[in-house]
Amino acid sequence: MPFIDLNSDVGESMGGRNMGDDAAILTSVSSANIACGFHAGDPSVIAQTCRDAAKLGITIGAHVGYHDLAGFGRRFLDCSPTELADDVLYQLGALEAMARAAGARIQYVKPHGALYNAIVHHEGHAQAVIDAIRAFGSDLPVLLLPGSIALVKAEAAGLRPVTEAFADRNYNPDGTLVSRREANALLHDPETVTKNMIRLATEKTIVAIDGSVIPMDAESICVHGDTAGAVAMAAAVRSGLRSAGVAIKSFV
Repeated sequence: MPFIDLNSDVGESMGGRNMGDDAAILTSVSSANIACGFHAGDPSVIAQTCRDAAKLGITIGAHVGYHDLAGFGRRFLDCSPTELADDVLYQLGALEAMARAAGARIQYVKPHGALYNAIVHHEGHAQAVIDAIRAFGSDLPVLLLPGSIALVKAEAAGLRPVTEAFADRNYNPDGTLVSRREANALLHDPETVTKNMIRLATEKTIVAIDGSVIPMDAESICVHGDTAGAVAMAAAVRSGLRSAGVAIKSFV
């Protein structure tokens, strides 16, 4: 039976700001991208998310980002590669401590927001992320957008590059994500999203915002935990894929 990973960005609540129902969405996914405190998440939220994921046997990934709490990590920061590598390494260490306390370990890395998009083409920041993972002393897989230069750098460094598609985002015809600054960046209808993800998993294509069909070979599908209706959407995608003969399984 073919399989695909289903992941979600979680652990992003902090203080009085609630960024989704993590406990509920974890019942549908196979991998959890847990915030590391730089773009979102506070220690107690991160620790509880690690415990919840470990209890369910969900694979834990480090959701590292720019040091940008005010902007939720969705603003590009023109920091030096050395500074960025240090920031990423710091985040990996923090999450690993929380994961170990929960009886688990970090098993992959997924950059967040502006960092994720920047390292599609920004060579310096892409190399910094890969350098930080290597400095962490591991060969953790790296989850990225197809076509990212960081995928090439990961493979060159001996890391496993893993490609990802987004269930709740619209795509441009060139395979990049429609900017969140655009009104139509997000998808909210579970039926439409599920149909798109079945196409992705079975045909390796996706429908772009202009209606064109573009090739997309992805090992993992993301449903953002803070998207409106995320819990229902993740459950619908999981059910739809299984009905189509596609198993949900971590890529690790």
